[in-house]
Amino acid sequence: MPACYNGTERKNIMIARLSGNIAAIKGNSVILMVGGVGYQVAVTVYALGKLAGQDEVMLHIHTHVREDALLLYGFLDEEELHMFELLITISGIGPKVALSILSIADTKTIRTAIVNKDPSILYRVSGVGKKTAERVIIELQNKVEAVDLADQEGALADQEALEALTALGYSVTQARDALKQVPKEGDISGRIRQALKNLGK
Repeated sequence: MPACYNGTERKNIMIARLSGNIAAIKGNSVILMVGGVGYQVAVTVYALGKLAGQDEVMLHIHTHVREDALLLYGFLDEEELHMFELLITISGIGPKVALSILSIADTKTIRTAIVNKDPSILYRVSGVGKKTAERVIIELQNKVEAVDLADQEGALADQEALEALTALGYSVTQARDALKQVPKEGDISGRIRQALKNLGK
């Protein structure tokens, strides 16, 4: 079991990764069977869509310990896990809210918002008020990796296209997957039209 992440020591990790069969999807969680034990792991809306219909999965895990419970939060990649763990260091952001933030935007978009000091994307998350959103931007300014101009422009364009597709009734998962198949070049309207073609296949 790894004892560090990106060179930073993570103490008292109980579970870092889980790999096994998906026994069921329950609400915003998956029941993962590992060695005969079923673990309930909360995941993002996007991850739920990706995992639907799959038999096996490997998830990066954050183990959240409370006095009355031990809760598991799972992520498809380490970058998402790292962003989740940064978000929950902010006063007013608990695991459920952090998961909701990662459900409406990918990590690149969140990083771009932080670097640009733009909390607007966070306002759409239930449980995140103006003061909390601004606190996220201020406290994580020096903790996220720098985003170059091309990445910033790409992330902003992706988010605008994602919002347009979800407004048309598509799920976040469907919209993200359709946009991944569209070249980054071109204007937003063109990317949306191509994404819609992909969704219609």
